[in-house]
This record gives sequence, C-alpha cells and structure tokens, in this order.
Amino acid sequence: MSVEPFARADFIAATGATPAQMARLDVYAATLAEWNGKMNLVSPASLADLWRRHFLDSAQLMALIPDGTRRIVDMGSGAGFPGLVLAALRPDGVGLETVLVESIEKKCAFLRAAAAAMELPGVKVIRGRAEDVTGLKADVVTARAMAPLETLLGYAKRFADKETMLLFPKGRTAADELTAARQNWTIEAEMIPSRTDGEAAIIAIRHFAPKGRRS
Repeated sequence: MSVEPFARADFIAATGATPAQMARLDVYAATLAEWNGKMNLVSPASLADLWRRHFLDSAQLMALIPDGTRRIVDMGSGAGFPGLVLAALRPDGVGLETVLVESIEKKCAFLRAAAAAMELPGVKVIRGRAEDVTGLKADVVTARAMAPLETLLGYAKRFADKETMLLFPKGRTAADELTAARQNWTIEAEMIPSRTDGEAAIIAIRHFAPKGRRS
C-alpha cells in the first residue's frame, strides 16, 4: 500500500507549530541528515519520510502532556525521538527541562550537538542505561522503540512518583504488550490511536505498580 507524501507544510497543518518551533525543527532535520551520513541514527527510508515517521510521530505526544509539566525524561533517546521534538515544541516562555537518557556515547554526542544547534538550553543529556540512573524524578516519562512495555515499566519506576505520566508510542503489538505487562503490574492505562499508523497506538499510563503493592 502506497503512503501519501507528508512534507514540512503538512506537519505545520497537523500540529499548528509556530515559526519559532519550526525553526528549531528545521535545524534538527539538517543536523540529523548531516550526522546520519556518518553514523546510523535512523534508517535512510525513514529519514526520507522524516516529517511523518519521526517528527509527527513524536509531536503527537504534546497533546497528552499534562499542564504544569516541568521535566520530561526520555529513556533510550537514540536520535532524539520523541524527546528532542517535544523540547523543540515547548511553548515559548515555559520552563520545560527535557532529560535525554542514552547509553551510547556517539548518540549522546549527536544529541548534545543537535540541542546546541537548536538553541535548547533546557535539554540535558545523560549517558547511561535507564535502569542505572538514580536521583531523577519526572512529570512525564517517554520512550520510543526501546523495549517491551513490561521492561519499560521497570525502568520508568525509578523516575516516577504518584503523579508521573508515562507516554509510550507503540506499534501494532501495543495491545498485546499491555496485556502481557498486566500479568505482573497493576496499570491504569489508555490506548490512544496513533496519528501516523492506523494499527499503532500510544500507551498512556497514569498509575502503575508491581502487583502486590499499592500504586
């Protein structure tokens, strides 16, 4: 099945991004293209459909982020999706800190370079595995294409308190992953249809706890 082209103008129409936000994303796109020629950040096929496959897929989380959010932790950030896109789309004047957790130093170098080029002082890059990071709490935790949901819950637990929301874009296995995770976790979750893939979903979790413990 062919996919309709989706360009920069389509992204603006879909998200209502401001000129300032688009300027940051334009710099991101250029930096990603440059670095992708030197290291494998994203596949060439997905880079050709950047505005839909990566930017819109990440940007759709913005509508789900609660008002008053001050810190987002993006686990396994890789090329910066969704964390850097969310940082680029932050409303002007809002003090939003975005922490990108990535274990591979080359990818950390890219994330630092991209954030600097985008002039995003609120972005912090931590080199390390999500399961090893300590002393950091978040209002929202995200992860994209990192691990099965049950594993993500174990990682996210260290960043979460009772009010933390988890936002995990998932592919066509989203429902199965949620069912599997519920064998060992008590989860208050909502499945939200993806805007970029009719068979994918975002799993939004407000409360979660290992079974046998109070949430």
